[in-house]
Amino acid sequence: MTDMRSGRDWAMLALVVLVGLNLRPFLAAPAPILAEIVADTGLGYGGIAMLTLLPMLLMGVGAFVAPGLQVRIGARRGLLIALAILLAGSALRLLASSGAVLIATAALCGIGVAFIQAAFPGIIKARFPGSVPAVTGLYSAMIMAGGAFGARLMPVLVQAGFGWRASLAWLALPVAVAFVAAWRILSDTRSSRPDGALARHLLRRPRTWALMAAFGLINSGYTSMIAWLAPYYQAQGWTSADSSGLVAVMAVCQAAAALGLPLLARRNVDRRRWLWLTIALQAVGFLGLANAPGMAPALWAGLCGAGLGGSFALAIVTALDHLPRPEQAGALAALMQGGGFLLAAAGPYAMALLHGWTGGFSAGWMLHFGCVLITALLYLRFNPRSYPEAMAFAS
Repeated sequence: MTDMRSGRDWAMLALVVLVGLNLRPFLAAPAPILAEIVADTGLGYGGIAMLTLLPMLLMGVGAFVAPGLQVRIGARRGLLIALAILLAGSALRLLASSGAVLIATAALCGIGVAFIQAAFPGIIKARFPGSVPAVTGLYSAMIMAGGAFGARLMPVLVQAGFGWRASLAWLALPVAVAFVAAWRILSDTRSSRPDGALARHLLRRPRTWALMAAFGLINSGYTSMIAWLAPYYQAQGWTSADSSGLVAVMAVCQAAAALGLPLLARRNVDRRRWLWLTIALQAVGFLGLANAPGMAPALWAGLCGAGLGGSFALAIVTALDHLPRPEQAGALAALMQGGGFLLAAAGPYAMALLHGWTGGFSAGWMLHFGCVLITALLYLRFNPRSYPEAMAFAS
């Protein structure tokens, strides 16, 4: 029995890896080859921002809708449908005849990812109750590693003779692998009916909104880095291959921090010292990008990446810490992601506006420096001694 249980756990961990790897490549891939995309489609800065903004908006809305869908169609069927939608969105980029169609494929991918991201934290807490920080760190690290994979692969494929459409469509292949793995590994489980009263009570609690705000402000920095880091350095004369390497550095540092920081923080339920470390890393990175971009580009990108990846993973862990029951903790994490991704969607568009007003990206990086300082103040509230009182209604 123990061996069977261990085998199922290892299979589920493998699925966590495969699914996590596919949640960001579609977002990170266009940036390093934007010159080719813009030359072919004529997309302006507003259209480029939509490639990130629209999926993030849909991820936010999806986090609110996903729990009800999960009850109606089941966790297994829901995840399979979501992966199929992500697969279709990636493959249809082969037929992206215009910028509008490319944006539509980004939206389709965002719809698929929305369900997966909303469902997975609760699944992790239910399946690995004694290892939530470690498994959440693994899941988060794979998300960030997937972004590095997507960014680094595109210039390689373009240089190998593939057009930008075919290069983007190749990302459907790893999604297909994850779909097959999910089909074989996931089992049907009964989901309890979503507790509408629980969601309403959560939304009445100031702590829920603080979690949303902190998650959103941090992830707005991530979405802006994904959208604008490569174009920022391409405008300074970098090639698409070199700028994609910089995005990959950022994403690799994200993955390392997303995996490592939850492990370091697992011994103490008070995660704040580690959350503040992620703030410090981002603050230095954004200041460097804004004021000395040519001095140490890889260092600035790596610091931002490590701060963003660590804060993403620790934010999910912190939300799950607030409530003992998996369905309650999963609901809080879903709400945090829902409101947070809606806020994060504004990041790339805000940077596009600031670029239009100032003629450069420095003001945008300083905007995100301000966001991380605000988030540092929000983290003051996340004292674990306050969790019972903050969530007393759900005890």
